[in-house]
Amino acid sequence: MKLGCVLMAGALYLSLVVLWAAQTLLAASFKTLQCEGPVHTEESSCHMEDDLTDPREDGFQIKGYTFSEPFHLIVSYDWLILQGPTKPVFEGDPLVLRCQAWQDWPLTQVTFYRDGSALGPPGPNREFSIAVVQEADSGHYHCSGIFQSPGLGSPETASAVAITVQELFPAPILRAVPSAEPQTGGPVTLSCQTKLPLQRSSARLLFSFYKDGRTVRSRGLSSEFQIPTASEDHSGSYWCEATTEDNQVWKQSPQLEIRVQGPLASAAPPTSNPAPQKSAAPGTAPVEPPGPLPPPPAPSSEDPDFSSPLGMPDPHLYHQMGLLLKHMQDVRVLLGHLVMELRELSGHHKPGTTKATAEQK
Repeated sequence: MKLGCVLMAGALYLSLVVLWAAQTLLAASFKTLQCEGPVHTEESSCHMEDDLTDPREDGFQIKGYTFSEPFHLIVSYDWLILQGPTKPVFEGDPLVLRCQAWQDWPLTQVTFYRDGSALGPPGPNREFSIAVVQEADSGHYHCSGIFQSPGLGSPETASAVAITVQELFPAPILRAVPSAEPQTGGPVTLSCQTKLPLQRSSARLLFSFYKDGRTVRSRGLSSEFQIPTASEDHSGSYWCEATTEDNQVWKQSPQLEIRVQGPLASAAPPTSNPAPQKSAAPGTAPVEPPGPLPPPPAPSSEDPDFSSPLGMPDPHLYHQMGLLLKHMQDVRVLLGHLVMELRELSGHHKPGTTKATAEQK
């Protein structure tokens, strides 16, 4: 009888142990759920953390329900740990690190390190902060401290935590549309191009434009600067600047040279070719074309026809004389051609004449 009672008690105790172990394993296998609304219906919006569409946003909705931003919980079993940010860290963000002791035990001589180098002297402060981080602040951080007890405790060191500061936006690029060498009178649009990451897509950037060291447009939300009618005065070296609204992060673009081209030059009038000269007949001496006539003598102040008070010839009279000389040269050219034709004709008649004279003798 006693043996049976003992066996029954042992079986009951063993059942309780198995039940406790099963509950522990079952709880450990569960994933964190975030839900709002009924959880027992088919329209429930309870989802596991892995099923959330975009945990990087501050708030999002699924089937009409609004969800909070998830956080990651890491449980460490160590004397000293370094607590860092759970979200991605970008340029311009504040960074706060905390050296946490087991069961919040008092610490002294706390020191923070980055990549093995101390960031300051030991002290009682358990937190280390950077107001505005830059990419250069990336590295492996850890802390060390001495536990306070009735006597001096042993120093402890926390495991290193990797902190990566991501670029908020790349340096902008300034582009000119339609070209960096526009024609005079045409429009030109300067575009300051950069991009925010998806995690910070809701942030706003302000843009400024500069030319040859002076501001041509102060900060504004538009990333474009328009020149409706370009002129040569708009030629120069341009660049732009993108900055956050709190002025914590700002970056400049490389310079872009704008060269406004002048109007297209008109085509030069075609030059007339002189008329080809007719070659002389065989056996005859070539006739040299007549040269230009000598210029007329300049009228003197003693000439009665001279009427200019400044001692210069009358412009109208001088023009008429030039036309007359040109006509005379044309006549000389015609006379030269006539002489050449007559010589050709005389050359054709000479052989017959010589033959007739010989027969008479």
